[in-house]
Amino acid sequence: MAPRKTVLPLTYRVFFLIIEPLSALVGAFYAHFRQDAYLHLTDASSAPSETIPLGTSIALSQLANLYLLFALNEALVLRCTGDLTVWKVVLLVLLVADFGHLLSVSAHGSGIYWDFTRWNAIDWGNVPFVYLGASMRIAFLSGVGLGGGKTPRKTA
Repeated sequence: MAPRKTVLPLTYRVFFLIIEPLSALVGAFYAHFRQDAYLHLTDASSAPSETIPLGTSIALSQLANLYLLFALNEALVLRCTGDLTVWKVVLLVLLVADFGHLLSVSAHGSGIYWDFTRWNAIDWGNVPFVYLGASMRIAFLSGVGLGGGKTPRKTA
């Protein structure tokens, strides 16, 4: 039996195929090419004031590579298929990554998760944007908006 192909709701397609991959590319750009800014926005008090240590620079470039992987998986793998099983598996894996991403900022204290008055540009990407992505994934995985999915017609 062939996988069921579905025309997915526009909201999901725009968010998962365009908005989120572009935001991941921005993160990749800063983690690789603007490492000083990335570190200062992540935690100004512990960011090096002079040269970034080689090990830190390598780790940031590896992080940039993972952001790139995230962007490519979403933008390309999901764009290649309308198979709900593939979409669900990819989005489940990314949901796990969302929880890991949120856990990674816990050293800032619990206020990082709710005190928007102290958020800077990177915090807006690390917390509420991740909340949004996780919420979209949970909604998708729960079938919200998918009940009336249309099966594409075969053309002669």
